Amino acid sequence: MTGLQSSRLSLGGGGDFRGLGGLDAGFKLLLELSGVDGSGTVEELFVVGVGSPVITRDSEWVSCRQSQEQEEKAPTICTDTKQTTASPSGSSLPVMDRIATKMSDKFCRYPSTNSSVKDIDVAVAAAREAFRTTWGKNVTGIERGRLLNKLADLMERDAQVLGELECLNNGKPLKIARDFDVGDSVACLRYYAGWADKIVGQSIEIDSKTKFAFTKHDPIGVCAQIIPWNYPINMWAWKVAPALACGCTIVMKPSEFTPLTALKLSELIVEAGFPPGVINTIPSLGSVGGAALSSHKDVDKIAFTGSTVTGRKIMAAAAMSNLKKVSLELGGKSPHLVFESADLDQAANWVALGILYNTGQDCTAGSRVYVQDTIYDKFLQILIGKAKELVIGDGFDEKSGGGPVVSKVQYDKVWSYIESGKQEGAKLALGGVKRSGKGYFVDPTIFTDITPEMKIVKEEIFGPVLSVGKFSTEEEAIRLANDTTYGLGAGLHSSDANQCMRVSNALEAGTVWVNQYNLLYNNVPFGGKKQSGIGRELGSHALEEYTSVKAIQWNFGEKLDWPL
Repeated sequence: MTGLQSSRLSLGGGGDFRGLGGLDAGFKLLLELSGVDGSGTVEELFVVGVGSPVITRDSEWVSCRQSQEQEEKAPTICTDTKQTTASPSGSSLPVMDRIATKMSDKFCRYPSTNSSVKDIDVAVAAAREAFRTTWGKNVTGIERGRLLNKLADLMERDAQVLGELECLNNGKPLKIARDFDVGDSVACLRYYAGWADKIVGQSIEIDSKTKFAFTKHDPIGVCAQIIPWNYPINMWAWKVAPALACGCTIVMKPSEFTPLTALKLSELIVEAGFPPGVINTIPSLGSVGGAALSSHKDVDKIAFTGSTVTGRKIMAAAAMSNLKKVSLELGGKSPHLVFESADLDQAANWVALGILYNTGQDCTAGSRVYVQDTIYDKFLQILIGKAKELVIGDGFDEKSGGGPVVSKVQYDKVWSYIESGKQEGAKLALGGVKRSGKGYFVDPTIFTDITPEMKIVKEEIFGPVLSVGKFSTEEEAIRLANDTTYGLGAGLHSSDANQCMRVSNALEAGTVWVNQYNLLYNNVPFGGKKQSGIGRELGSHALEEYTSVKAIQWNFGEKLDWPL
């Protein structure tokens, strides 16, 4: 079987189109749909393992926002199947508009695998064939690095396109999506491009002059990668780059809420020159595509970022199928500790960033802050002032520093936690009032007078909701910080170097930030403890997740006497 790839992705079907402008002329919107024979309907157009999508219309990317009443006329993202081996399944899912007049508005639909798990079998088979014939051990590390760098070049070229798609994907501000998310993703690809020809084993001395042993790090094989909706392009890069550097092939399932950048990146993968089947993209619901990949017996590795609840299901399915290798980056309830010696203004900046960046939709969101009682009142007022300065609005408005939450489901979830905090007796110091008007907007919300048993203190919210408490001693601060089932991130603020070392050593978290928060670097490993996951992403440690160590023992002279 040849690898799966499509010749173009089209967004069409009529509707009210309003230009956003500023995008690369090569990224356009096709209004006319074409099937295998050029006359297919929307329902007939489908691809699993997207290889080359393009959205086109008169050399200009446009936003397509429509009301629920116009759903039947809503443009549908679909794929030309001329270069695929998949049978059309006729299933599609909507991409929601998070700032529309009605919060149920959609601006497009896209193809999905929901009506047939067989489509996933096709994608896995394509990845297996590519691993066996055109990738894996058949391509040198130098060539893998060259292709990764070429893909990074194309992403830089199309940074505006990718940024606007990411803004449409989940509502985050364009300036952040373009300058940070896309830029960081490009840097991630370049980092692992540099690693591709440096994945080496070691020679091992053994007790013989006529024998020696050495190790190799072989690519693990076909990798299923399931990425979340909060950082779609970043999570795509974090998973794709090390896997490709190691020589693995990929079946990628983006979140059903945010598939757009993954589909555009499929186009760039083909343009960069990757062989067909190396990366196969399958838009799907997690309950369909994610479940099928987790239990698939021809998938060698699954990498997942998302909730702890789903992570448990994936781990169980992996064990019950073929004991595939698993890495999980899951939830968090990360603490900040602010000691009396801290620079309070800077600490407030980092605390605000930790909970308000990406509208709090972050697995490392610093959603619990404990402040030393001697500075509590002063720090709280500074923090409230910082939170009030942030503009939450339309991602395409350059003044916006934060956007809406990703979906109606998430919007309702965040508000259920805010109501829970009120009912359990926490005091609102800021926010907690719904906006009138359109969109899934949640303004910064700060609770005080908290207790450890409250849901807002114990459970991950994934929104801009912060709980602020007090402590008296260093020991109490550590106890409060570690009082959680999660262990992804933690922050502390102090000008006492000895205290910083003591506390950072005592905190139960995969990453501890000292006098800063939530900064990530491609060469520094990232992952959690406790129920925040297993395995590591980023840095050289990520390469271990996509390789298996083989020991080779060689006898080149010693004779064996028989019988023993």
